[in-house]
Amino acid sequence: MRGVGIAQFGGPEQLELRDDWPLPEPARGEARVRVAMAGVNYIDIYMRSGQYAKSQTYQTPLPMLLGMEGAGTVDALGEGVTDLAVGDRVAWCVTRGAYADFAVVPAWKLVPVPEGVDWAVATALQLQGSTAHYLTHSLFALQPGHTCLVHAGAGGVGQLLIQLAKSRGARVLATVGTESKATIAMARGADATILYRHTDFRAAVRTLTQGAGVDVVYDSVGKDTVHDSIRCLKRRGTCVMFGASSGQVEGIAPLELAEAGSVFFTRPHLADYLQPHEVRQRAAELFTLVADERLSVAVERTYGLAAVAEAHRHIEGRNTRGKLLVDVAAP
Repeated sequence: MRGVGIAQFGGPEQLELRDDWPLPEPARGEARVRVAMAGVNYIDIYMRSGQYAKSQTYQTPLPMLLGMEGAGTVDALGEGVTDLAVGDRVAWCVTRGAYADFAVVPAWKLVPVPEGVDWAVATALQLQGSTAHYLTHSLFALQPGHTCLVHAGAGGVGQLLIQLAKSRGARVLATVGTESKATIAMARGADATILYRHTDFRAAVRTLTQGAGVDVVYDSVGKDTVHDSIRCLKRRGTCVMFGASSGQVEGIAPLELAEAGSVFFTRPHLADYLQPHEVRQRAAELFTLVADERLSVAVERTYGLAAVAEAHRHIEGRNTRGKLLVDVAAP
């Protein structure tokens, strides 16, 4: 079968489209999916580059197929799978191998895709949608009266984060890189935007909150922002660093958290918020929000399998204005 993977860690040039990957066979409790669409996410960059080489949660054995998010139809069932049928429309995330014609996925990770939901939306709501959902509903459950700061507010996750935060009744401040991105973030419901390339976002947050700071920062940027993110918090606030588009953070000194107001810092993995009892519940809530037109998914661009390296370069350039997808079914 066709698939895009790597034989060694490195840059986008390591990505290779091959047509001789072995067809995977589902083991007990698994299903094989004929992939229609795959998502491109920063976790794919971390895996390709070797940043997750020592991760126990997201293992990266070489050689390996990439792609942690996809959607398609069930093609075959492993022993013991009784809640799925061949031909079912499904989607998933946090199982590697979506950049391929077929992927084998644990059955409990597959969520039903409602009729009328296209593959693009179904795919985007998996990894990015589930990320925005757990951040706003579980890790720090926003409530009316809360104020949050969302970094990269015009990106794929950022746009979903803003919308879900507003649905919870929170006030949303968003950092963006350009005026055009500010327009996108405001259209998604942000109460204020901060052009971080021209403005000290820490000072801007203090001004916008009359010196109080925010209850929570959702930081996907990492190295360039996290220390100032911590200083944007209210006393006993929470800084959530869920990504590192500018580079990994080597350390946070405990005293730094104390001096910022006895604040909390966490660096979560999505996989820990997609346990068996949560996967389909989160997906169902997201699909309902889309059906009710209370959540919009912005797809910026769709690539073919042969252009996955181009997609990786684009997302690493930090210029995205929505979801990047791979049309696996395209010739």
